[in-house]
Amino acid sequence: MNPPQSKHKPQPPAPPGAGATLDQWLSWLESIHPAEIDLGLDRVLVVLRRLFRKKPTARIITVAGTNGKGSTVATLETLLQSAGRRTGAYTSPHLQTYNERIRIDGQDIDDTLLISAFEKVEAARGTVTLTYFEFGTLAALVALEGSGVQDWILEVGLGGRLDAVNVMDADVAIITSIDIDHVAFLGDNREVIGFEKAGILRPGIAAVIADMDPPRSVLQQATAQKVALVRAGHDYTICEAITGTGERTTRLHVQDSVLRLPSGPLPVQSVAAAVMALRTLEPHMDQAAIEAALLCVKAPGRFERLESAPDLYVDVGHNPHAARWLSARLKDLPGAHRKIHAVYAALADKDVKGVAHAMASVVDQWYLAGLDRPRGLSSDALLARLELPAPDTVSQYDTVVEAIAAAKAGAAPNDVVIVFGSFFTVAEARRFLI
Repeated sequence: MNPPQSKHKPQPPAPPGAGATLDQWLSWLESIHPAEIDLGLDRVLVVLRRLFRKKPTARIITVAGTNGKGSTVATLETLLQSAGRRTGAYTSPHLQTYNERIRIDGQDIDDTLLISAFEKVEAARGTVTLTYFEFGTLAALVALEGSGVQDWILEVGLGGRLDAVNVMDADVAIITSIDIDHVAFLGDNREVIGFEKAGILRPGIAAVIADMDPPRSVLQQATAQKVALVRAGHDYTICEAITGTGERTTRLHVQDSVLRLPSGPLPVQSVAAAVMALRTLEPHMDQAAIEAALLCVKAPGRFERLESAPDLYVDVGHNPHAARWLSARLKDLPGAHRKIHAVYAALADKDVKGVAHAMASVVDQWYLAGLDRPRGLSSDALLARLELPAPDTVSQYDTVVEAIAAAKAGAAPNDVVIVFGSFFTVAEARRFLI
């Protein structure tokens, strides 16, 4: 005979008490909602209204897109600070510490302020369940409000329309790129995905679209809401060239002005989009000041060079769109007779076949690594999904660290090692190399 079933629902774990560490808070956040991703704004809005009686006085800039969001946020953050503005930024995911997600005046938030924000969200939450990302987003908003910064630059986590960041009405919106990713949540074509990302638009605001060929769904929403749209290829153009010495030169053409963009590691489309947003936010900023500020932008994990002889780069690109950009960037590196050694580790829900196909034309030697993370692929599972060249160009390793060591040992001093495929991949690489 089966024992009687309890009619009581399991109680959620108790929140951390006074004096709890940040690690204790983060462990608890992972346990308070049954799903890792649960798109929708209803629950978040309930708690937001308890935390904020009115819209913050700060200007809010929301950044959505398939790729290039973090680079756009970092660029705009630097530009606004150079214009004398106090900035707050919220990005995700982080590379090594959660504090990276919230920056106040360019500095990662400290544990004390972050824990205080968590406590305020928990006090306001009541019985409302929130995911890890939703709770963290509300805490970021609380922290930014408490810091008194003038501009909030908010990166959308996934999609746009139903992402927790979208509870805030943007004063300026940026859509960096639109391509296929997160199919289970956003759809499998650019029109549907574009509709989701255009959900960050608001009536009458200014918006920058960095995608050269935006889906009709984006343009239709912009028209319907009378958005002051600034489009790449229409309202501004980017001209790139490689000099005889292999140096990359880039110019941003806007009306009668030509602005020099740096030849650094960030996607030029993201840098240009940030500049165009700045022209709306701070129209009187001097062009020379803009060009000087652009030279100071840093975004860890975005084609970041960590070592030389051989040059070793890391990049968080994890979908075919990002891999196509990375492939082109590697192809443009100066130097003859260089071989490219690629350390690749990825998550199971990514289009790894599409990524490898995008990189195949530039990679000479593959080092496939396992990721010991939730949803991480082992090197065997990764190999089984790929269509790579002859076996002698592919080797397998249990960890990213082992794969990096093998790639460095196999590379000549003038070769290039690229470590890519996931934020987790880059995080492991940076912990090992820095």
